Amino acid sequence: MRGAVFQNGVLAGYLERTLDGNYVFSYHSEYFADASKPSISLTLPKTKQVYTSRHLFAFFLGLLAEGVNKDIQCRTLKIDEQDDFTRLLQTAGDDTIGAITIQPLE
Repeated sequence: MRGAVFQNGVLAGYLERTLDGNYVFSYHSEYFADASKPSISLTLPKTKQVYTSRHLFAFFLGLLAEGVNKDIQCRTLKIDEQDDFTRLLQTAGDDTIGAITIQPLE
């Protein structure tokens, strides 16, 4: 599964869950090369183009709803409550807190 990450509507990079369950965030090459474009977060600075983690990056977890809103999203979209990555791809496409949105890729 993979999603395109946008910063104020500009493609900033890609977030994916690999077959072995790891998470990879990579800055889009043009975005990474443009010194005028900011990093998407303090925890994912533009000092590296690719980041890998065994867990979904905390920055992206911060974009997810919690509590009752999480329950409603999971029930309505038929998403496992433990599957934060799928929920992120299905719910962070618009109306997020801040400048970051994520669109699922086929």
